[in-house]
Amino acid sequence: MMGRTHALTGWCAGLGIAPLLGHGDLAGAVLLGVVTAGFALLPDFDHRSSTASRYLGPLTGLVSWILRKSSRYVYAVTKGPRDEKVTGEHRHLSHTVLFALGLGYLTAGLTELGGHWAVLGVALFAVLLAEAALGDWVAVVGSGAVLLWLYNFGLDAALVQLDGLSGVLGIAVAVGCFTHCLGDAATLSGCPFLFPLPIAGETWYELRPPRWLRFRTGGPVESLLMFPAATVTGLLLVPGAWPLAGNMVALVFPTS
Repeated sequence: MMGRTHALTGWCAGLGIAPLLGHGDLAGAVLLGVVTAGFALLPDFDHRSSTASRYLGPLTGLVSWILRKSSRYVYAVTKGPRDEKVTGEHRHLSHTVLFALGLGYLTAGLTELGGHWAVLGVALFAVLLAEAALGDWVAVVGSGAVLLWLYNFGLDAALVQLDGLSGVLGIAVAVGCFTHCLGDAATLSGCPFLFPLPIAGETWYELRPPRWLRFRTGGPVESLLMFPAATVTGLLLVPGAWPLAGNMVALVFPTS
C-alpha cells in the first residue's frame, strides 16, 4: 500500500494551496497540510487491509465496510460494456473526482453547521489518519499549529478564525482525496477518477500515463524516488523553510 506516500503528497498539496486560500501563515498552512495529508488516505477505506481502514479498529472498519459495499453496488449498476469483471470495491467509488468533490462539499456543510468544534473534529480525524501512516510527529506538528494559532490570536479570536475555516476545510478535504487519485493513476493499475464520464466503452476507465512512466505500488520507484522527493518537497513548502534552507547553505558553503 502507498499509505505514507499518499499522506506526504497530501501534506505537500495542503501546504501548496494554503496561501491561495488565505492561510499562508505557519499555523494555518500546517493545519491545512495535516488535513490534506489525512484525507489523502481516506479513499483507501475501500480496502479492508489499508492503513486507514484498520487504524481505529471497529470505527474505521465500519466506515470501510460501508464504503466497500456502496462502491460494489454503484459499480454493478453503472459499469459499461467494456468495464472489467471485478467486484468494484477497491479503487472505484472513493477514487473518483465525484467522491472528492462530494466529500469536500459535505465537510464544508457539516463544519458550517457545527462551527469551530466541527472544524476541530475534522482536523483531529485527519491527524489520526496521517499519524497512522507517517508516525507520531504528525500529532506533535498538529498540536503545535493549534498552540501557535492560540498564541497568535488568543482563544476567542482563534475560535472565530476556526469558524471561518468551514469552506476552506472542505476544499482541503477534496484536494486530499484528489491527490490520492493522482498518485494511484501513476501506478500500474491506474485510477478511474473521471467516473461517470464514459471513455472507450468504459464507465470506470482507468486513467494512467504511458507504461514507462508507471510504477508498482510499494516498489523501488515509490520507495527510493517518490517518497524521498515528497519528503524534501514537504519540508521546503513549510512557510519560512526557504530562508532557513538558504541560511544553512550559506553557512556550509560561504561565498567569501
